[in-house]
Amino acid sequence: MEEEMVDMEAQAQAVKEKETSSSIFKKANRPVTLKFDNVVYKIKPKKPGLIKNSKSEEKTILKGISGIVHPGEMLAMLGPSGSGKTTLLTALGGRLGGHLGGKITYNGETFSSIMKRNTGFVTQDDVLYPHLTVTETLVFTALLRLPNSLSKEEKTTHAEAIITQLGLTKCKNSVIGGPFLRGVSGGERKRVSIGQEMLINPSLLFLDEPTSGLDSTTAQRIVSTLVELANGGRTVVMTIHQPSSRLFYMFHKVLLLSEGNPLYFGKAAEAMDYFSSVGYAPLVAMNPSDFMLDLANGIPSSDSREEPKAVKQMLVSAFKNKLAENLKAEAEETGPCRCEELEVKQSARWTTTWWQQFSVLLRRGMKERKHESFSVLKIGQVLVVALLSGLLWWQSDVSHLQDQIGLLFFYSGFWGFFPLFQAIFTFPQERMMLEKERSSGMYRLSSYFMARTIGDLPMELVLPTVFVTITYWMAGLKPTAANFFETLFSLLYSVLVSQGLGLALGAAVMDQKSATILGSVIMLSFLLAGGYYVQHVPDFIEWIKYISISQHTYKLLLGAQYKPHDTYPCAGAANSATCLVGDFPSIKMVGLGGAAISVVALGIMLLGYRLVAYIALMRIGVTRK
Repeated sequence: MEEEMVDMEAQAQAVKEKETSSSIFKKANRPVTLKFDNVVYKIKPKKPGLIKNSKSEEKTILKGISGIVHPGEMLAMLGPSGSGKTTLLTALGGRLGGHLGGKITYNGETFSSIMKRNTGFVTQDDVLYPHLTVTETLVFTALLRLPNSLSKEEKTTHAEAIITQLGLTKCKNSVIGGPFLRGVSGGERKRVSIGQEMLINPSLLFLDEPTSGLDSTTAQRIVSTLVELANGGRTVVMTIHQPSSRLFYMFHKVLLLSEGNPLYFGKAAEAMDYFSSVGYAPLVAMNPSDFMLDLANGIPSSDSREEPKAVKQMLVSAFKNKLAENLKAEAEETGPCRCEELEVKQSARWTTTWWQQFSVLLRRGMKERKHESFSVLKIGQVLVVALLSGLLWWQSDVSHLQDQIGLLFFYSGFWGFFPLFQAIFTFPQERMMLEKERSSGMYRLSSYFMARTIGDLPMELVLPTVFVTITYWMAGLKPTAANFFETLFSLLYSVLVSQGLGLALGAAVMDQKSATILGSVIMLSFLLAGGYYVQHVPDFIEWIKYISISQHTYKLLLGAQYKPHDTYPCAGAANSATCLVGDFPSIKMVGLGGAAISVVALGIMLLGYRLVAYIALMRIGVTRK
């Protein structure tokens, strides 16, 4: 009896969850009618080499494409590779700038930040963090994208409802996975991407190849979900390469493209009849999408002797004569819709405050990167070098002044390169994620930048602290707390500056290989001008030392260890067994004074490099308004 009661309660809970998720999906925002009229897009092809021809001809990617999609309809755009499907989808989604002509309206209005916030866009590649679970991925997205009118608990409940609705309950605690990490399946990953966009309950949903790389059964589940979303009053637009016949007849409308030209726009169920009416019918029963793709490639049938170019021209001409006028009439019949209600509800630029964005991004970033930051390889590398350095410089007191100075310069060199290369990979690795999330208006760039840089600080500062703690006492440097902490803080200060340089290079170049090479050249230049290797630098190149991180760090480390009145044993001194440390050749060139100047110089670099990185990132994720 008790078991039956438990089963009944479990069933009731399941029904309740299903009703909750269904109600969320039915509660759509204001419906949106999408119209696009004579859309033209041109680009200037980039020619290889250093010499650029300003007179190069523009290439037309989209050649006057028109159409209309009503709420509750799903439009599928078909066409061979290079036909312009993704370009058109990007343009309709408000993410394409450049030489875009024609008119695209949403309820009679142009694309705006308000429309942007009511638009979901699922890219072909699933851009997700591999180490986060399905639940964590959707909850973090909900916390960032849903408005403050909902509490944190309500946002979490909303994410859980999406998981139930999309059939992700079984894998909700599994990590997403990636190339080197086993995770959820391809279909589940695609549903997570769709779920991220569904969290905002979009009025308009764009999807680029949502069934790419999936088996037919999984592809049908994805499209069935999209049909259900469209039935909830949403406008759904997707590109799809070669759907099965079962999928083809699930679409409400179909747009066929060939080399940027429209060959068909209308109901999917009427497509085959249209092509038969213009003289192109399949010889045998076949998948409509296969037949239409053959036509788009200029091949009406296997035994046809018609030239592909002539076939395409014929179909373009038939579209203009038979479909274009009807399409124009349908667009004129649908009057513009006023959207004051939508604007009142979402007049704010951001759904969450800066601090909320920062805190969520910080927590998400630390969860994702804790495996990388606290990797055994990275920690082991630092520990091995620290122990090796401690043994090489074992108890090298002031009588071995040259050796001690060499250790201090090694500090500045090693902890110039290490944080530099760690930081260089920061933004190039996250470029796709940043583009995706910034394009959807999820958060401010400043909140992301601060969360990303601060999230890396614990490990960036812990490792050099451990390194100095091991080598300082093993090497026999001045055994006082004041000298130790001054040395440690000087090194940590330089680590932050080197990290800033790495962030700036990574953000500016956005290519890991190129940024690494450039960073190596810059840091080696700083190292050579650091005052240890070359003591007589020619005047015309002496300016490098003023911008050298290594030189300023070396000066601060020397000042932390030695004072002008300190002495050391010198056998060559007349009638004296000691000499002033400040007169030692390797120290005299750099000097023990002017520490304040080095502190200020490094401070300027600390802020300056990060400012450069921030400005460089501003160009990412910017879409047309």
